[in-house]
Amino acid sequence: MKISTKGRYALRMLIDLAENGNSGYVALKDIAERQGISKKYLEQIVPILSRGKILKTTRGFQGGYMLSAPPENFTVGQILRLTEGSLAPVACAECPEDCERSGECKTLCIWQGLNRVINEYLDGITLSDAVNQNIAIDEI
Repeated sequence: MKISTKGRYALRMLIDLAENGNSGYVALKDIAERQGISKKYLEQIVPILSRGKILKTTRGFQGGYMLSAPPENFTVGQILRLTEGSLAPVACAECPEDCERSGECKTLCIWQGLNRVINEYLDGITLSDAVNQNIAIDEI
């Protein structure tokens, strides 16, 4: 599994909003500047996050973006699944019934275990944790 630029940038954008959105809507150009990400690229990510009910948007002079709920309500896993689709390291880890060899596969349990660890780890980190760098990597 490799996280794409879209997933990484979406996470950076949302962490930026968690840090800077306390006083209301934040302009996309400000996020782009702070994060060193193209505004055009962020414009492609916004609809995904809006459809996923993570972002609130408003137009006009004071328009911009803000989180739809407090940062502790969103996990890294939730955000990455929204932008990346599945986080499974191999397809059969998530849907073994789709594999004709799943009944006799000696590696299936390895992939399912890895998938569980990935999802549990990423679902255990909130945007708030990321902002506060409250992530224990030594517990992995």
